[in-house]
Amino acid sequence: MRSVRARAALGATLVVAVALIGAGLAVLMVLRANLIDQADLQAEVAARDVAGQLATGTAYDDVELDDEEDHPVQVVDEEGRVVLVSKDLRAVTGTGTTGVTPVPTASAGATPSPDDDDDDGDDGQDDDSSRPDSGEVSSDDPEFSDGTATVDRTTADYRFAAVEATTRDGVTLTVYAGAPLAAEQEAVNTVRGAMLTGLPVLLVVVAGVTWLVTRRALRPVEGIRREMAAITASEDLARRVPEPDSRDEIAALARTTNETLTVLEASVERQRRFVADASHELRSPIASLRTQLEVAEAHPELLDLPGAVADTVRLQVLAADLLLLARLDAGEKPGGGTVELGALVREEVSQRTGDRIAVAVEVPEGGAFEVNGSRGQLSRVVGNLLDNAQRHAEGSVAVSVAADGRGVRVEVRDDGAGVPEDERERIFERFVRLDDARSRDDGGAGLGLAIARDVAARHGGTLTVHRAAEGGAAFRLWLPRPA
Repeated sequence: MRSVRARAALGATLVVAVALIGAGLAVLMVLRANLIDQADLQAEVAARDVAGQLATGTAYDDVELDDEEDHPVQVVDEEGRVVLVSKDLRAVTGTGTTGVTPVPTASAGATPSPDDDDDDGDDGQDDDSSRPDSGEVSSDDPEFSDGTATVDRTTADYRFAAVEATTRDGVTLTVYAGAPLAAEQEAVNTVRGAMLTGLPVLLVVVAGVTWLVTRRALRPVEGIRREMAAITASEDLARRVPEPDSRDEIAALARTTNETLTVLEASVERQRRFVADASHELRSPIASLRTQLEVAEAHPELLDLPGAVADTVRLQVLAADLLLLARLDAGEKPGGGTVELGALVREEVSQRTGDRIAVAVEVPEGGAFEVNGSRGQLSRVVGNLLDNAQRHAEGSVAVSVAADGRGVRVEVRDDGAGVPEDERERIFERFVRLDDARSRDDGGAGLGLAIARDVAARHGGTLTVHRAAEGGAAFRLWLPRPA
């Protein structure tokens, strides 16, 4: 049962089996109830026919009993004595009285004997004027019961209806008339047999069809699994899983898998380039510092102490940048504190005492420019943007803070050569420097702008570059206000 096909086939078979069994039982119950209702109607008609004859004064021996084999009749009086039975009725159950031999008694319409004394002491002649013309048949619903009857040595199940009738003499009789249940039993048995025969066949068909349909539907999944296993074994992230032509969930799964592989391939490739570029950037200052130390060891008077310090500082800055990028790549979230960008920009500019060009600060007085985030990381962004402007400016660098829609905008401008339009996205890649300079005098390691954009993205903001009014580059940092 570890196979999806097997579980799907079993589940579908069980559901269909339960549904068919429930429907079959309901059909059998409805069929049986309808057939019993028909038998009840037949029994009631037969009983009322006999009761009507007795109520009109027909003598017991003269009562016409039609179709006695299908409708056996038993009549009992108020004292439970059998006064009339069908001709060939040998035994009966379910009527409350099992007797099938009539007890001798006066007939239903008999006239009293002349010798009988009447209560008034008359001359013994009948007083027919005091007797009604006919009796009465009860209009109440008859009582029904199940039982058996043996008619001419054949025993069968019957449905009996009990109807009361009152004769002209005021005698209350109960007429039991039966209707055979053989047709009901035969019909129910036939339907039940058909169901028991067809149900297993239908379940086998359902299981087989479900198995085949599920197998066909999951065939692309097996192709995706095999290709993923091959990609894992070969470590070739350039491969892609096959995408079926259908527009169902499996096709969506294949597309999503390929999109994931594309992102993973780009991430791995970016990581490889990062490691290679970081190794190259680290190799130069380390080699330079080692050379200076080896020279100083052999010739102390030739030690370039400022150069060694500069290489050490460069190594320290590069190591800090690499560690920050590693934390950002690991998904580090900024702190939840509130930062006032106007105060942050003023503080950052005030600490830059060694800049070759003084920075002009444009922050409106009394403005509230608060954002959520890490003060240290946002200071790093502003510092990196100012470093970049100092490196390329010719005579002026300016930074401004202003409200911008539902956020705050920090803009750093310079009057340098600017950034060509086709390079305005590339400069935010790691280890990218448009001048391709590798000496410590011409620029940094190419990580400052990449770090600035990553930090802005982590804070829910953006960092873009445009052409400044002074002719150089204008870097715009936008951060959302607190909700």
